[in-house]
Amino acid sequence: MNTMRIKKGDNVIVIAGKDKGKKGVVSKVLSDADRVVVDGVNMRKKHLRPRKRGKKGQIVDIAVPIHVSNVAIVDPKTKGPTRIGIKTEKGKKVRVAKKSGTII
Repeated sequence: MNTMRIKKGDNVIVIAGKDKGKKGVVSKVLSDADRVVVDGVNMRKKHLRPRKRGKKGQIVDIAVPIHVSNVAIVDPKTKGPTRIGIKTEKGKKVRVAKKSGTII
């Protein structure tokens, strides 16, 4: 199994699928399924039943997981999609944008 280099809180851009070109922040990482949940991307409608007497049911929009291969990190310098490399600096591993070389 390959390790995912995308973490919670990363700014990503969708590079494939119906939401191609949309940007968002990763809110959840499902590493066992190689999927991520991105805010505002891959939205679905969920029908909720009324929970208490006298209350109405409702329809809410939720973000469902998208495969990690369909998203790319947004490069802080160029603001475009980039791949991620790993460097060791001062004995610690850090993620580096391949396009600009800036630390993520």
